[in-house]
Order: sequence, then C-alpha cells, then structure tokens
Amino acid sequence: MTDEHRGDVRPALAEQVGIAVHLVRWVVLGAMVGGLAGGAAYVFLEGLDRVTAYRLDHGWLVWLLPAAGLLIGLGSHRFGGRAAQGNVLLLEEIHAPSEWVPRRMAPLVLVGSWITHLFGGSAGREGTALQMSGSLSDLAARTLRLKPDDRRLLLIASLGAGFGAVFGVPLAGAVFALEVQAIGRVRYEALVPALTGSIVGDLVVRGLGYHHHRVAAVTAELTIGLAGKVAVAGVAFGLCGLLFTEATHLVQRAVRRVAWPPLRPMLGGFGVLGLFLLFGSDYLGLSLPLAERALGGEGLGVAVFALKLVFTAVTLGAGLPGGEVTPLFVMGAALGSALAAPLHLPVVLLAAIGYVAVFGGASNTPLACTIMGAEIFGAGAVVPFAVGCVVAYVCSGHRSIYASQRIVAAKGRTTISGAPAVRDHRVQRPDR
Repeated sequence: MTDEHRGDVRPALAEQVGIAVHLVRWVVLGAMVGGLAGGAAYVFLEGLDRVTAYRLDHGWLVWLLPAAGLLIGLGSHRFGGRAAQGNVLLLEEIHAPSEWVPRRMAPLVLVGSWITHLFGGSAGREGTALQMSGSLSDLAARTLRLKPDDRRLLLIASLGAGFGAVFGVPLAGAVFALEVQAIGRVRYEALVPALTGSIVGDLVVRGLGYHHHRVAAVTAELTIGLAGKVAVAGVAFGLCGLLFTEATHLVQRAVRRVAWPPLRPMLGGFGVLGLFLLFGSDYLGLSLPLAERALGGEGLGVAVFALKLVFTAVTLGAGLPGGEVTPLFVMGAALGSALAAPLHLPVVLLAAIGYVAVFGGASNTPLACTIMGAEIFGAGAVVPFAVGCVVAYVCSGHRSIYASQRIVAAKGRTTISGAPAVRDHRVQRPDR
C-alpha cells in the first residue's frame, strides 16, 4: 500500500473508531435511561391498575374528587415549585438547558396522578411517565456531570423511554421523542439513545411482569376510495385534537382567575363531579372500556367523544395531574366509530385510525403515531394509519397539547398568528 493510500485510510479509520465509541457510549446511557423509565413506569402502571379497580368497586369515591383536588393543589403549591410545570419544563430544558429538572417531580406527579385516578378524574398516563422518566434521567445526568449538550440528548431519550415503556410501543416511543420537540424538525442526533431507552424501558416493564392490553390486528386493502375516505375522517380527527387543546386552555384561563392556586384543582373536581351527575361514570378515569367497545366494532355516537373531551379538558385544565394521551386515544376511537357508518367504512378500521390520529394531530407527531398504529394494531393497515395521522396533523393547525413545543417550519405556506414562522418559534397558545 502506498503512503498516499495510507493517508486516505487513517482518517477514515479514526472516524469509524470515533463513531464506534460514540455508539457504545450512547447505547450505555440510553440503556440506563430505559432502566430508570421502565422501573418507574412499572410502578406507576401497577399502582394505576389498582387504584382504578378500587374506584370501580367504590363508586362513592368520585364525591371526594373536589377534596382530592384541594389536597393536590396544596401539595403542588407548597412543594411543587418548578416541578409543577410538568412536560412544559422538560421540553424547555431540551430547547435551552438552564437548570436541573427538580428531583421531586417524579414522586409528586406519581402520587398526584394516582390520586386523580382514584377519585375519578379524567386523565391519562403519558404525562406521568414522561415526567418521572425526565426527572430520574436528569438526576442521573447531574450525578454523571454531563455537559449541557449531552444532558439535552439524555432528556430526549427520557421522553422516548417513558413513552415506549408506558404504552408498550418501543419504536413509536423513540420517534415520538425525536419528533415532539418541534413542528418541522426531527432530532436524529438523539436517535441512538432514544431508541435504546425506549426498547430497554419496554423490556423492563414486560420483564417485571406487566402485560399491556393488546387488541386484534386490523387489516385493510388499500384503494383510492379508502384513502379518500380516511382523509376525510382525518380532517375530523385533526379538528378533534385542536378542539381538545383549545378547550383545555379555555379551562386554564378560567381557573387562573382564582387568586389562590390550590383552589383551582378543587374547582376542577367540582366540575367533573357535576359532569358525572349529568352524564354518568363512563367518562371518569382512563375510560378504556369506551375505546374497547369502538375497537370491538360497536358504533358509538358523536356525543361519546365530545363528552370524553369535556371531562378531560376540565380535569387537566384545572390542574389535576395526569396525561392527555389515553383520553385522546379514547376520543379518537369513539369519533372513528361514529364516522364509520356515514363514510361506509368498517367500524374497527376507522376506530383504530382515530385511536392514533387524534393524538397525532393534538401533539403534532404524525410519524410516531403512524408507527404506533402499526405496533398496536399490526402493519396490515399502516398506509391508512399514515393517511389519517398526516391529515390530522395538517388540520390541527399550530396548536399543541405541549405548550413548549416549538415551530421550526410551518405546515405549508401559512403564517402563524399573523407572523411568518421562524426557527424555534414557540407553539402559539390561545391565551397569548
């Protein structure tokens, strides 16, 4: 080999060695994050199943929801501090690392979410899982004294690990972490730790003995007619996600008029209690039986998705802790089942598409939700899942359930609240 060829090989070899070291380092760090997220998700899910079962056996507990809201409000006011910002804080620390995520975030959101579900608040699971994962991962970053850029990647990985672990969707969890931070940007530099963390988190949850509920596979033969009908439904799914975001912010603005913050969750408790007296208990808690009915082929009325939307907006808008995703799954499945008859589509198919597409529109994560559809329902309808999620994403505008999500590129040649989209522009909130 000539000296000239040796000169070409050595830099290439050094580059490959550097890549290998980088890969091993971030696989190890991602696995660490996945272990923390998986352990936390298992504790949360096991506890959530137990408090939900206890509430169902003791229906009178819903009458104590206002008192539980006051307790949560007092705890957040006294001990919450920055931790009370929840997912907003996690995304802000990814965008611009400044201060460590408070260590108390994990126990506060865990206990608060259990209390919300024990007394019948309409909330989900993902918010708790993400915040616990982010808090524990940032504690690890602090212990390891990671640099700000490395800490940012670890926080991104924590989002994927928390999401993948709590829903049992490791690939969707990884893509969600890369996609959720900003509209129009996917953070591929965090791909290795995000994927590793999500896979390990899911394996830990399964290894500890928790089994996610799975439904029958959904298949569909792709035709132009099917794609067109799913696109029409996708418009409704996107508007549903937008309506939920707006309704939640409307409740937030209303309760902010109350000067003493601890009273706000209590008012939310009274609101949910009033809704329960009018419409019954089907919309309390996760409401997964509603989604199961739709996915089982039952056509539900439009009122079902609308009532779940109102129950959840009141619960979360008033400050009762929990996530948005599972309620959005339920809304999407119910709306899909209601639209199936007028669109002449199978109820199961459109309910499954709605299950993931409404969340895809509300969170601006169409890629992750398409993959989630394939992981939950099988790949037999992956193209209809993609059509529904992408159309819902476009039609949901530039709002988001994650208030600190930013806008890198607008959805088409549009303006954002009267001004052109700019790099890292924060998602516009209705109260701004």
